[in-house]
Amino acid sequence: MAVRLVVGCGYLGGRVAARWQSAGDEVHVLSRSPERAAALNVRGFRSHVGDVTIASSLHDLPIADTVLVAFGYDRSTGLPIQDVYVQGLANLLAALSADTGRVIYVSSTGVYGKTAGESVNEDSACEPLRDGGIACWNAEQLLLAHPLASRSVRLRLAGIYGPDRIPFLSALAAGGPIATPADSFLNLIHVEDAADVVVWGAASAPAPSLYLVSDGHPVLRREFYEEAARQIGAPAPRFVAPEADSPQSRRAAAGDKQIDSRRLWKAMQAAPKYPTYREGLAACLVTP
Repeated sequence: MAVRLVVGCGYLGGRVAARWQSAGDEVHVLSRSPERAAALNVRGFRSHVGDVTIASSLHDLPIADTVLVAFGYDRSTGLPIQDVYVQGLANLLAALSADTGRVIYVSSTGVYGKTAGESVNEDSACEPLRDGGIACWNAEQLLLAHPLASRSVRLRLAGIYGPDRIPFLSALAAGGPIATPADSFLNLIHVEDAADVVVWGAASAPAPSLYLVSDGHPVLRREFYEEAARQIGAPAPRFVAPEADSPQSRRAAAGDKQIDSRRLWKAMQAAPKYPTYREGLAACLVTP
């Protein structure tokens, strides 16, 4: 029985935790909310209340065979994203035992600053443009300088989608306009495929290692939302340009690239269950 610690038991981390639990592992989870921790206890996890941004709150963490670092950025805290991603990771690493087996760090393809539809892989230069990508890049460098770096697996994830996580779905169903640059690229990974990658990373990936995690089939936003509309029986979407300095505009401008994930799937000797957005959407959309 392996001991697992999940730091960030959300959309992805929660699925990974459930898989490890089903496999008979002892699964610990860290939450900054006592109420959330209590709910996770009810599900059979061993919950710890702590906040990665408060070093003194990180105590009595288990000596884990695997630590999954998958916490996100909650804007409601009012903290700069660097404080959460970088200092938060520093606090967590300081709290972990030197006998920790493996650290899996969930990063982002936002570390690449490409904006003209270029193809990128693990060897491409990292020149992040947005705060989130910069924070992820700085956090990766922090991990690489830590003694646990030799036991780490870094996973740079493309956009995670899946049940209850399809952007603009309500607008599509209502026939409203979609405020997104229609002819820029989306890089995607279905949440169940992402969970497969994490589980493999814990069991079989070489360490240290780095992989880009996507389905390997970049798609123009226009095509993605047209297919989503078709699958829910909605009218073909209308696209409008987002406001020039809106979060949507900045995100798309800094993310117009094509992720090459062949190294990952070759290492796994597998293919994603949802090889393109079409299969992924079909698995989680129903006609209203």
